[in-house]
Amino acid sequence: MEAIIARITQLGPEFWATTIYVVAVIGICAIMLIGSFLLGGRSGGRAKNEPFESGVVSSSPERLRLSAKFYLVAMFFVIFDVEALYLYAWAVSVKENGWTGWVEAAIFISILTASLVYLARIGALDWTPHQKKRRAAEAAKVQD
Repeated sequence: MEAIIARITQLGPEFWATTIYVVAVIGICAIMLIGSFLLGGRSGGRAKNEPFESGVVSSSPERLRLSAKFYLVAMFFVIFDVEALYLYAWAVSVKENGWTGWVEAAIFISILTASLVYLARIGALDWTPHQKKRRAAEAAKVQD
């Protein structure tokens, strides 16, 4: 037991600061959850479980089927947003990186540009069915 106490007293202030932070975060979360449970309303009504948007009862079905294009655009946004994050970090440290860092950033940008061109060529960025049909017709003409 004395060995454990001796080891704990040797830990640095970073350990104690992190420990206090984690305990405080868990405590605040527990207080908020328990407080909302104790103080929250318990009244039930006929329309309580009905979905609504901006205070208006929805007239469309709850499970609206969305096109996969919405998800593709979201993924493209995340990918190119991460690219901007990496390039910002590179721009901040451009003096320390030198020419090696510049070449790496150029390779990174060229790979992402090639991927964007590829996405445009396969029609992943086309939103309307008319454009997709036209593209398919053009591809069929090229194959003939």
